[in-house]
Amino acid sequence: MTSLHRLDPVPDIGGPQQPLLSVGNLTKHFPVRGGLTGPKPVARAVDGVSFSVAKGETLGVVGESGCGKSTTARLLMRLIEPDGGDIVFDGETVGTRSGLSLRELRRRMQMVFQDSYASLNPRLTIADSLAFAPMVHGVSRRDATAVAGDLLGRVGLDPGTFMGRYPHELSGGQRQRVNIARALALRPRLVILDEAVSALDKSVEAQVLNLLVELKRQLDLTYIFISHDLNVVHYISDRVLVMYLGKVAEVGPVEAIYGRPAHPYTRALFSARLSMDPDERTAAAPLQGDPPNPINPPSGCRFRTRCPHATGVCAEREPVPMDLGGGHIVACHLHDSASGHPEAHAYA
Repeated sequence: MTSLHRLDPVPDIGGPQQPLLSVGNLTKHFPVRGGLTGPKPVARAVDGVSFSVAKGETLGVVGESGCGKSTTARLLMRLIEPDGGDIVFDGETVGTRSGLSLRELRRRMQMVFQDSYASLNPRLTIADSLAFAPMVHGVSRRDATAVAGDLLGRVGLDPGTFMGRYPHELSGGQRQRVNIARALALRPRLVILDEAVSALDKSVEAQVLNLLVELKRQLDLTYIFISHDLNVVHYISDRVLVMYLGKVAEVGPVEAIYGRPAHPYTRALFSARLSMDPDERTAAAPLQGDPPNPINPPSGCRFRTRCPHATGVCAEREPVPMDLGGGHIVACHLHDSASGHPEAHAYA
C-alpha cells in the first residue's frame, strides 16, 4: 500500500530516547457564574498536569467522570487554549512563535472522539471526509482520494463499497473505523483516542481494539488512550496515568499500576472492577460520596475528603510526586517518609 506515501512522513527529530510528547504544569480553569463582587469563581478542570509519552508506547488515561481526562486531550490538540503550562512535541514547543505551529501540530497529532456520528460531516461522503485533510495540506484531489481508499482498506472496510456512502448509512463500528482512518490521513505520529470504543458493543469493540493494535505496529504509531473501561486500558496500554479532580494521582507501567496500585484512589478505582470470581468480588463500596466540587477543591491532597488514610498533613499541603522505581510515580503522603503522615513508615 503506497498511497500513504503521498504525504512525506514526519521525521523523528530527537531519536528514541527523547519523549514524543512532554507536558508540564498544564492548566485550564473554566470561568463560572458568580457574584458581582470579588474574584470570579473558576472550575479547575485541569490543574497542573505533567506527564510524558515515549515514542511507540500507548499511555492509558483513567479516572472518574469529571477528572479532566477529555479536557486534557483537547488541550493537547489545542481545541481549547490552556491557561498555562508547556506542551513539547519531539523537542519542539507547541504554540510559541519559534516553536511548532498549530497547523504542523495537527499534522503530527490527531484525535478520535467518542461520538462516531457527530465526528463526521453528514453532508460529505466517506471519501470526501477522508480526503479533506490531505487536500488542505497540498495533496491533489486525485491523490487524496487514493489515500482515502487505501485507508479504508487498512481499517477493514472495502473502498468500493464505502467510498460513496454517507455517515448515516454506516453502523457505529463502521463509522468509528472511518474516524480512525481519517485520523491517519495525515500520517500522524501520535493519535489521541478519547473513549473511542466505549459506545460500541463488545464484539465490535474487540475488533476495533485489535485494529488499533495492528495499525500501531504497521504505522509505528504512539497512542494516548482515554477510557473509563479499566479492562480495555489494561489490554492496550504500556503505561497508565490515573487522574483525580484535575490532578495526576499516579502514573507507571501498566503491570505496576494494576498489580501494585500505590495511591488509595487507584486502589479504590480498581476494586470497583467486575469480577467473575466470587472470592474477588467487592462486598462494600470502595469509595463513599461524590468527588468534590472542582470550583472549590479541598486543600492539600484533593482525595483526602474520601480517603480512609487522610490525616491533618493531607489537608495542610499537596503531596509531592514520589518515584517508587521503574517509572512508577505516585502523589501521596503515604509514600513520602518526610511527609509527617503517621502511616508513611509502612509505605515509604
